[in-house]
Amino acid sequence: MIRIIVAAGVFTLLGSGSAFARTANTSTDQAAIRSIEQAQASAWNAHDVALYANLFSEKADVVNVLGWWWKSRAELSAKLGAAHKSVFRESHMDIKDVQIRFISPVVAVAHVGWTMTGAKSPTGVASLTPQVGIQTQVLEKRRGVWVITEFQNTNSVPEISF
Repeated sequence: MIRIIVAAGVFTLLGSGSAFARTANTSTDQAAIRSIEQAQASAWNAHDVALYANLFSEKADVVNVLGWWWKSRAELSAKLGAAHKSVFRESHMDIKDVQIRFISPVVAVAHVGWTMTGAKSPTGVASLTPQVGIQTQVLEKRRGVWVITEFQNTNSVPEISF
């Protein structure tokens, strides 16, 4: 009997009548997260690393396209700041697609498609073609403001059939 009551309670919490269903995925939250993604590109293109880093929580984990793992906003700012003085000095990022899924009213996962021109490899070699990739982000709403708490960036290549 207790299992039935607990199951019914969980179903009610997850059902369309729950507070979660009524508050998550609102147009306001969708717009706020999309705004963060556009702010990411704007800050990147202005080479304003402080503005870019402030989109992240203080304890954010960031894994870049090379697999380098930065474990705080401060580390992101320092490492990315150095890169924007060299390999990213002439780079330009465009956000192409943002897909958002809400895990709860205060947690969302965003997949963010991007292209970049003007970037160089860590060895200083300029890319002849635009780079394309996707970011997987976990965002958290804190005191009414969405911030990026987890970030994984991956270069993309066209999928092939096997």
